[in-house]
Amino acid sequence: MRQAGRTSGKIGPLEGFSTAEVTRQASARVTVATPGPGFTDVTEAVAGFVAESGLRSGLVSVFCRHTSASLTIQENADPDVRVDLMTALDGLAPRHGQYVHGMEGPNRLQSHRRYVHSAEGPDDMPGHIRTMLTDSSLSIPINSGQLGLGQWQGIYLIEHRDRPHLREIIITAIGT
Repeated sequence: MRQAGRTSGKIGPLEGFSTAEVTRQASARVTVATPGPGFTDVTEAVAGFVAESGLRSGLVSVFCRHTSASLTIQENADPDVRVDLMTALDGLAPRHGQYVHGMEGPNRLQSHRRYVHSAEGPDDMPGHIRTMLTDSSLSIPINSGQLGLGQWQGIYLIEHRDRPHLREIIITAIGT
């Protein structure tokens, strides 16, 4: 049902439409050494893979083989964006199971609840939640042999654990 006073955007025609048979596929695994919590830019690794694949048109899939690290496409121009995103994730899935409940200001009541799953440490369950909120895989178009990302977009692996880890991503591409 359409709400009164709201207009919808206009969708333009298809541009650059083409078809071709899928004639090539490529796959590789990349290990990423993370420094601890935060974003690691993997755009160049994925772009290098696409260049080496020889594909001119198609689709590349990037898959993170972990449940407490994830992938995202985000702005690559201002690092403050990544700081703010980590702050937002901290609010959505607090580290070490600490929740704050109650009133705002100096009378704020604080209660601490621990996550039930803690076998791998207090930072593990928040990592699982953060991965659920972000992505474990991404799909990016390949156009003219290049990643079809926007000007300000980069591909990031997000480490959700408190210490450095070795993370594996699998990159697969299909196309022509």
